[in-house]
Amino acid sequence: MSVPETGASLPARGILLTRKWIAMDFIADNMCFACGPTNPFGLKLTFRQEGEAYAATFIAPAEYQGYQGVLHGGIVATLLDEIMARYVWVRIEAPAATARLEVRYRRPAPVGEAIEVRGWITGERGRAFLTAAEARLADGTLLAEATGMIMRIAQ
Repeated sequence: MSVPETGASLPARGILLTRKWIAMDFIADNMCFACGPTNPFGLKLTFRQEGEAYAATFIAPAEYQGYQGVLHGGIVATLLDEIMARYVWVRIEAPAATARLEVRYRRPAPVGEAIEVRGWITGERGRAFLTAAEARLADGTLLAEATGMIMRIAQ
């Protein structure tokens, strides 16, 4: 894998790490932790369109808890991240990846209860899509909300 120095022409796809571009292919191989159906440790999320939003329902097993009975915050962040990035990917029919994610936790998310996650696009700037998402219990209780910037991957 060649790594161009800073100032060199940028690769068609890659990641900028410490001022050097690392070539990286984005291959959907069904092993995504969030949505991959063949990942034995994954969340196995499935999605549905709801108007101008994308949605998923997740019931966390105790294996994903942080404190007893409380879903680990990293899993909550993963749910919010995935719903936003996946929606952009579906809308533009091209690979997309998260460039920025900001999560605001409002209430502890319980394990063993249905969590409804919804994400939508709030704006667009070139290859960047501004997004928002929320995680709620079935009764409407807001657990967490997020904003993100999802980038179209150059092909």
